[in-house]
Amino acid sequence: MAQSDMRVLTADIPAALAEKLKTMAADRAQSPDVIVQQALAAWIDEEEERYRLTLEAIAQVDAGQVVADEDVQAWLESLETDTPLPRPRSK
Repeated sequence: MAQSDMRVLTADIPAALAEKLKTMAADRAQSPDVIVQQALAAWIDEEEERYRLTLEAIAQVDAGQVVADEDVQAWLESLETDTPLPRPRSK
């Protein structure tokens, strides 16, 4: 990433977390900045995916694509038997 594409952010973090970051950076011969950039990028990717999946789930519920609780419970209980039921599907 080009230097002109960078922005400086300031965040207050607990002292213990800052010490862990400092230790990790030293152990890995990396800059704390690089570790924070990687961690933040990974967290943002996870949050974007979680949000996408949440919207998808809401759309499925709105469309009536749900599985009855009783069907899920029966399936779960059957998993401990010799003849488990097939995974329930929406009706």
